[in-house]
Amino acid sequence: MDVKPVALVGICKANGGLLGELSYVLGHAVGIKSCSLCDVTHSPLWKKREFKNFETKMQEEFGLAVRLLHMNERTDAELAASQGREPCVLLEYSDGSFSMFLDYVELKAVGGKVASFEKLVRNRLDIYT
Repeated sequence: MDVKPVALVGICKANGGLLGELSYVLGHAVGIKSCSLCDVTHSPLWKKREFKNFETKMQEEFGLAVRLLHMNERTDAELAASQGREPCVLLEYSDGSFSMFLDYVELKAVGGKVASFEKLVRNRLDIYT
């Protein structure tokens, strides 16, 4: 069986649900909560158009789905691959396994810019595909 990458899974450093979202938005507004992946993917309230375009390109060019998850939405396998390393991006393989693809240091380095994030992802994909 040939194991190949099938998805990029972004793990945001925030919990989902109404309370989790509200906690993050308020904490971010006053400067006590941050997520460098969220800075790339979202404007204050909505997903960035540039990031939506990135998602489309990853699917069309590499056959990779792009999924974003909150910390409390991870499966056991996603949790095992990312716990304590949030925010990060995992690479999911066709056999259901995961590996670290981008860590929090790399995400912080892109400075919230979708173009910088895309360049980093494309460079890294050259290694995996």
